[in-house]
Amino acid sequence: VQLQASGGGLVQAGGSLRLSCAASGSIFSINDMGWYRQAPGKQRELVARFTSGGITNYADSVKGRFTISRDNAKNTVYLQMNSLKVDDTAVYYCNAAVRSTPWGPLVGSWGQGTLVTVSS
Repeated sequence: VQLQASGGGLVQAGGSLRLSCAASGSIFSINDMGWYRQAPGKQRELVARFTSGGITNYADSVKGRFTISRDNAKNTVYLQMNSLKVDDTAVYYCNAAVRSTPWGPLVGSWGQGTLVTVSS
C-alpha cells in the first residue's frame, strides 16, 4: 500500500492550506487514517485522524482551525488547515492502517511527508 501526500507549501500566518493523501495498492479496507506532523527537533505528533469507529480525533492545538475529511471511494483523506500559525510549521505525514484481504492483518503505512512552512 502506498500513501501519496500532497498540498504542502509556504504560506503566511493566518493563511490556509489543504493537504491530500491518497492510498493506493492492494486495499480491502482502511481502518484508521489521518495526519501526523513533525517539527524540527520535535517528536512526531498526531494532528487529526479518523478512527475505525468513525470518530475524529484532533490535537488540542489545531481544534477549531483544522478539519479532516475523507472520500472513501477514492481512499483519500484531506486536511483543511485554516488560520495557520508559525508553530504549525512541520513535515506533515499521512498514516493509515490498511487491510489488504478480508482475513489479513492490519498494516500501518506512512506517506512520504509534505512540508508546510508558515511564515510570520
